[in-house]
Amino acid sequence: MGKPPLTFRRLVGLDRSGGPPPGTRRGEALHPWTIPNAIGFVRLSLIPVFLVLALQSDDGRDTAATILFAFIAWSDQLDGMAARITGQYSRLGALLDPLTDRLLVISGAIVAWEFELLPRWALLVLAGRELFMLLLTQIALRRGIDLNVNMLGRWAVWPVMGALGLAMIVETWVSDALLYFGLALTLAATVRYLQDGWRALHEGSTST
Repeated sequence: MGKPPLTFRRLVGLDRSGGPPPGTRRGEALHPWTIPNAIGFVRLSLIPVFLVLALQSDDGRDTAATILFAFIAWSDQLDGMAARITGQYSRLGALLDPLTDRLLVISGAIVAWEFELLPRWALLVLAGRELFMLLLTQIALRRGIDLNVNMLGRWAVWPVMGALGLAMIVETWVSDALLYFGLALTLAATVRYLQDGWRALHEGSTST
């Protein structure tokens, strides 16, 4: 079966029918030297720069830091599009993208906490969830289980990133509302990850 045509919906990630590309699945080679991974490396390396700029500001609303945060968040879409255009899918890219997103969310939550830009209880829940997902992913990988990103998790990224980015620009109730909405989606996605992980673990134990 040939690969599906690159429609606009597939290009921007709205159409993910057919499951994860073969090159991204467990057991495949990492293949680090690709154009999408180069974008991923840049995204990851810019997170500490963002943190330094934001934490050195007087109120957490540094223009350069906010632009950098927005670029790192948006370029997740860019490296996905680069992979679909070039066909350079890789196992490393599948692992690197969610790691970078989680680290960016945690970094944004640290800045928002430090300068009280958003409700701290919600930031604590958000950061705790991201740390939990990092731990859960590690456990799953050690047990030979892939936790593929579900659609709830994909959609949750944007209100969460929007809340953090907007809070670094201006004080408004909209950023709080986005955070609550994104947090609800992330917690629902976490339940799905746990269900998928438990199902995969159970299927693995019954097949041995």
